[in-house]
Amino acid sequence: MPGTFITFEGIDGSGKSTQLRLLNNFLRVNGWNPLVTREPGGTPVGLRLRAALLDATEEVDPLTELLVFAADRAQHVRRVIRPALAAGQVVISDRYADATIAYQGGGRGFPPELISEIVQLATEGLKPDLTLLFDVSIEESTHRTTRRSTGKNSANKAGRDRLDIEDAAFHTRVREAYLVIASAEPERVKIVDASGPLEQTHERVKDVVVSFLRSRM
Repeated sequence: MPGTFITFEGIDGSGKSTQLRLLNNFLRVNGWNPLVTREPGGTPVGLRLRAALLDATEEVDPLTELLVFAADRAQHVRRVIRPALAAGQVVISDRYADATIAYQGGGRGFPPELISEIVQLATEGLKPDLTLLFDVSIEESTHRTTRRSTGKNSANKAGRDRLDIEDAAFHTRVREAYLVIASAEPERVKIVDASGPLEQTHERVKDVVVSFLRSRM
């Protein structure tokens, strides 16, 4: 099977990271061994950039944010994603270039032409073969991120990052930008209703991803 690049996208609180972990476990049990990665933070350099970018106490200018995300992606593409794809691996990334279009384009309001140029520079034109967009309402997103930051479970004590604490208008713009991407590229981007029970969403994810992987064998 040729290398396959899959990305998970969605607003904060959409459950995409949880679904990626569940899918990774399922695929490994069933004979696939995907390389699971993320943005920002998919490389040692990216981990340091992630810490600064998402620190809620750090004042980061929007242009700095855009360019640092691009720097993280350039390192990620060249050092992790492209080599794995060249080796025939399945690569699944928690966020990729669509996140820049949605967050810095839709959310921050940078011009589409600038976003396109920076994405092209960082990715060298590498696009995912399949993208799952986990969609929930802004109300549900806010409820989940708040619960995550205040929950008693130790796994939920990381707190809310700098993007989590943006207002509802910001997250609405991000969600709308994601939906525009999905509308423009329906063959690549599959919308997953993530508002229901976790297991129900997991079943939908398995159906989409396994069918896609088998189609490439």
